[in-house]
Amino acid sequence: MAGYSGTPLVRKLGIREDHRVAIIDAPPGFTDLLGGLPEGVDCRTSLRSRGDFDVMILFAPAHRALTRRFPALVPRLADSGGLWVAWPKKSSGVKSDLSEDIVRDVALAAGLVDNKVCAIDDTYSGLRLVIRVSDRGTRRVR
Repeated sequence: MAGYSGTPLVRKLGIREDHRVAIIDAPPGFTDLLGGLPEGVDCRTSLRSRGDFDVMILFAPAHRALTRRFPALVPRLADSGGLWVAWPKKSSGVKSDLSEDIVRDVALAAGLVDNKVCAIDDTYSGLRLVIRVSDRGTRRVR
């Protein structure tokens, strides 16, 4: 699904060939929105497998869900990867205590910075979080 920008969602999220992708707590039907994935993409809905992920997408309907799930995701993010946090838009009608500012504050406290925002769909906005360039390669191997 391209949404209003005309850009396919899979491209907005930065999912490319041979990427490892984790989609956590997605609403029903989300994978259908992605459409066809690029060749070789390994898409998971849990962190049970070993190794880092190139793209991670966490759906957090509320602050509590974000703070409960976020700490386990950060160490699994590849140095050049992106961790998307998706939260309900105010216009969606879904009750939530999250906002872009709150997501950013949680990310900064974990040592991540944001570098992109996008509309995931009519309900969710997403903020892409990355490891600072100066911190890449300095984390211990997982």
